[in-house]
Amino acid sequence: MRLSRIAQSLVLAGLAACAAGAFAQKTQLLVYTALETDQIKAYQEGFNRSYPDIEIKWVRDSTGVITAKLLAEKNNPQADVVMGVAASSLALLDKQGMLEPYAPLNLDAIMSKYRDSRKVPAWFGMDVWGATVCFNTVEAQKRNIPKPETWKDLTKPVYKGQIVMPNPASSGTGYFDVTAWLALFGDDKGNGGGWKFMDGLHENIAQYTHSGSKPCNMAASGEFVAGISFEYRANTNKAKGAPIDLVFPKEGLGWDLEAFGIHKGTRKLEAAKKLADWASSKDAMLLYGKNFAITAQPGVAAPLANVPKDYEARLVKMDFNWAADNRERILAEWTRRYDGKTEKR
Repeated sequence: MRLSRIAQSLVLAGLAACAAGAFAQKTQLLVYTALETDQIKAYQEGFNRSYPDIEIKWVRDSTGVITAKLLAEKNNPQADVVMGVAASSLALLDKQGMLEPYAPLNLDAIMSKYRDSRKVPAWFGMDVWGATVCFNTVEAQKRNIPKPETWKDLTKPVYKGQIVMPNPASSGTGYFDVTAWLALFGDDKGNGGGWKFMDGLHENIAQYTHSGSKPCNMAASGEFVAGISFEYRANTNKAKGAPIDLVFPKEGLGWDLEAFGIHKGTRKLEAAKKLADWASSKDAMLLYGKNFAITAQPGVAAPLANVPKDYEARLVKMDFNWAADNRERILAEWTRRYDGKTEKR
């Protein structure tokens, strides 16, 4: 049976629509990140609920590695967006002229101390992640090792060979530890009390890792008694039943922001702005708050188990521009002194 011309037209129009749909592609954003792998899925799903037409392709590594990769690609940039990378690193990228300033829709809700200070910021914070010592109570009891209360406790001979921490050249956690110790105890271009503290700590270090999570994982599994790490990984491991206590040394805690920036020169600027709008939203902050005690929007994160109520007050004063300006010098000095104990890749 022959179809009428109208029916034929409708069939052809339907086939054309199907073909167009089959060939239609989502906008793909290449996002460089240091987010933990167990966070990425929830954030991507949250974003796609609002923007289903944008696909995120993630390039993930530790903070130092991602920062080095971005700097190496400065003259041939690949990333569209940098998300969940330390604010101290984004401040460095900004000084290199590598970020596209943008004021996301929810900028006014973000606390001023957790964002670039300019009216149209180059970057903004998502959440705070801060220093925590994961202390294995079972292994400590076996070895008659006391639980530390301060950073300087960790330089005592009883901890020799029982401490692991992140290498600051590859880990953002390691870098904020070092900058915090220099702020607390003194820098003086390699001669201050912060370096003397690290000399003492180094005597007790078994290994420097390339990941901020790994020291806590090693302490949780009983390989070592103490792992200098951060509160998200510590809380997660404890929730899984690891025999660890979370220690927040009394002198003060190093910290940084998981932060967001748009890479200058992206050809997908409008899609990148949509991701920025979502990443600064309350919906996103609620997701961050499931993992971290402090979000860039105040009053969003629910209290986290094992994290003290005065946690924010314990954070050392942090100058992200100083951390960016002095990064090369600090890492060169740290590497010269301590790199011999870094794990092999």
